[in-house]
Amino acid sequence: MGNEKAERIQTSFLNAAEKKALIWLAHRQPRWVTSDMLTYIGVLGAAVCALGYALSNFNVYWLWLSSLGLVINWYGDSLDGTLARVRQLQRPKYGFFIDHSLDAITVCFMFLGGGLSSIFKMEVAMLMLIAYLVLSIYTYICTIIKDKFLLTYGGGFGPTEMRLVIILLNTVVMYTPWVAIRYNVCGYEFGVYDVVGFVIAIILFTMWLVQFLKDRREMAELDPLKPYNPEKK
Repeated sequence: MGNEKAERIQTSFLNAAEKKALIWLAHRQPRWVTSDMLTYIGVLGAAVCALGYALSNFNVYWLWLSSLGLVINWYGDSLDGTLARVRQLQRPKYGFFIDHSLDAITVCFMFLGGGLSSIFKMEVAMLMLIAYLVLSIYTYICTIIKDKFLLTYGGGFGPTEMRLVIILLNTVVMYTPWVAIRYNVCGYEFGVYDVVGFVIAIILFTMWLVQFLKDRREMAELDPLKPYNPEKK
């Protein structure tokens, strides 16, 4: 499919520092740690994150568990590919298949957990999930047709930055009780972070639309419309 030759485009704010940290960690992993193991650790981290969100209904400080799950997810999801490259054990097609198949499950865990918490209404969490998956699918399409694997949208905002924002959000929720206040407008009840979640979803959809319009023009030039010839069959 061409994904093994795809150019990885990573321009996030933390990319340079994160790359150095991941290489440092990769060199210090025990030999029994494999890329597959790290991928599954990333999924486990997402499940821990979801569990923390669900338990936060009983005690808001369970959000620390949710934040820990995000750190575990970063460790596994970000380090698996770096470990393979450091050890010169790349399996491009297999790695792409496993990593991104499980990514879909990972994000479902996280957003479902958010919807089960008292922070977001389930419909807001599902809207954010839809927006994230739309961007993800678009990334995979571009990987196939353009041989470019775009990891960053919005100028400098990638998965690591997103995790840090969520951890910050969890911390704010734990130590600012006033955000738990619910409002009722025209019979619809919502909280402060429901509005934040809705705005995040709109931003994600906007990122997709901007990139889509840009790539559509590029694709139209590379693959122009051919004149109709009724005699050609």
